[in-house]
Amino acid sequence: MWIDTHCHLDAPEFAKNLPEVIQTSVDNNVQAILLPAVKADDCQPVRALANQYSQQIPGLVYTLGIHPLYTNQAKEGDISILEKEITQSLSDPRFVGIGEIGLDYFVEGLDPHKQEYFFNAQLDLAQQFKLPVILHVRRSQDAILKALRLRKIPSGIAHAFNGSFQQAEQFIELGFKLGFGGAATYERALQIRRLLTELPIDSIVTETDAPDIPPAWLRKEGIAFNEPGFLPRIARSLASIRGINEAEFSAAVWRNAMQVLPRWAALCAAPSNSKLAS
Repeated sequence: MWIDTHCHLDAPEFAKNLPEVIQTSVDNNVQAILLPAVKADDCQPVRALANQYSQQIPGLVYTLGIHPLYTNQAKEGDISILEKEITQSLSDPRFVGIGEIGLDYFVEGLDPHKQEYFFNAQLDLAQQFKLPVILHVRRSQDAILKALRLRKIPSGIAHAFNGSFQQAEQFIELGFKLGFGGAATYERALQIRRLLTELPIDSIVTETDAPDIPPAWLRKEGIAFNEPGFLPRIARSLASIRGINEAEFSAAVWRNAMQVLPRWAALCAAPSNSKLAS
């Protein structure tokens, strides 16, 4: 079984053929997918989508949050909306945490002060509700680490990690796993590949970030954008870089994701999901 810890199934790229995208994932034994919201307005649609396709993907779950790339359009009242949506979702076993949240100091035109306001407010919600977080970390590793140290955040995932080894160690010490996906399939991605080989195996999780972060072969094969069904092929490349066999890698990344997202682990361990629990 394979697990995709970061996939935007609600993206417009999937609007016309989502059932086919889901079926491809099933056909490729992707049994668990995490769908992070990116705006306050996304909360209800993301919740509905996760439940709509739960029969096909037993481990399909979601998180709620405001992505840093959307903070310029966000309003302060969105934090109250988000808090209300989180409260309502606590009774839904497919709700597993807060995200995608974070800081992006790479994309031009984003107000850093607004980013920091929404990031800190959402970390406060995570602390209030004792929930894990899914982090967007782009050229902002140290600022995010500083914010995390000021709070008691139980755990989470630093998505698409591309920091230094020392920064990786600090995220791990704070209870986080690090997400790796299509970026590592490029031969020039030396830093990411180095991290993939040198970090402890129990710190790594797999992701696609579909429809984004296409693997190296995607455009060569004339495919428009990334999909969760490509996760096994991406993961096999990661395992090869790591020097570990496919079965061992699959088991490790599944176990790692369940460790930092306990509500996901509880869902997969439920009697109704006996296939996943085994």
